[in-house]
Amino acid sequence: MFIRSLFLGALAGAVLGIGAASAQQKETLLESQESLYNNIYVYQRSPYVIMTFGHNKQLYTESVFDTGDDRVLPVPYTQFMTAALMYAGKVNSILEIGSGGGRIAWYLHRSLPNARVTSIELDPAVLALSRKYFGIRDEQNFDLEARDGRVFLSQSKDKYDIILIDAYRGPFVPFHLMTREFYQIVKDHLAEGGVVAQNVDPNTMLFDSAVKTIGAVLPQIEFYKTSDGSDDNIVTVAYDGAERKADDLATVASERDKAYDLRYSLASMLAERKRVDINNTQAIDANAKVLTDDFAPVDALKSIEQHNRKMP
Repeated sequence: MFIRSLFLGALAGAVLGIGAASAQQKETLLESQESLYNNIYVYQRSPYVIMTFGHNKQLYTESVFDTGDDRVLPVPYTQFMTAALMYAGKVNSILEIGSGGGRIAWYLHRSLPNARVTSIELDPAVLALSRKYFGIRDEQNFDLEARDGRVFLSQSKDKYDIILIDAYRGPFVPFHLMTREFYQIVKDHLAEGGVVAQNVDPNTMLFDSAVKTIGAVLPQIEFYKTSDGSDDNIVTVAYDGAERKADDLATVASERDKAYDLRYSLASMLAERKRVDINNTQAIDANAKVLTDDFAPVDALKSIEQHNRKMP
């Protein structure tokens, strides 16, 4: 499809530029763990510390930490996840589902210390390693919790101005975090004027269905193309209500760039904005299906733990 060809890329490819540029540098394995959910490897390739997950004899990069500056986001798509800051009516509360090494959440915490940032990570071993190697620590207004993101939301009464979804585990996202029912739960936890930003892998047969599913709940969808020179990724920004016009976004972007002294300029990101019409069959496959739960909600919650576990 048109959109897929425009934005073809893969999550793992987002850090290939770092690997290529550092090919001559020494790489050291700092630690490896086999947890219930992941085969985790942490490497040092100065000045970076890199967390990878092993799957089917391949390594997929999950997080990259610049040890010299904890406000650097070396992976391009992580920078564009912060585009949500120019869409939200307020920026008092932020939820991230899929912490990994915690770089996006920590950047937002350091940039907006008065905002409450909550980061949810399925794997306790990943959280432990993020604290040990990735500069993550407990601070006021910064909370880490080892939970499944859908279960967390289902049991929470809190609402958030921004919800970030970055729950890739190697090459895939757990299916229960891709359905219409899941996005309805997400929508129910958005504050007025709230927005959802998500990294969506376009290099998959489910791409059109994933976009269509988001749009079934949050009809305003915009894409941000991210590139590191080797591959492209997509960050989707989705919300309910009226379209945020370009001029209004530009005003908010300029104000928040200055107010928070953001390392990655929202005004510059705005140039990559692309509106998406999910009813346009030249953009989204007309045969793409909206993804739904294939079992009752009660059964879903009981089944999530089993579905989260590592594939053989």
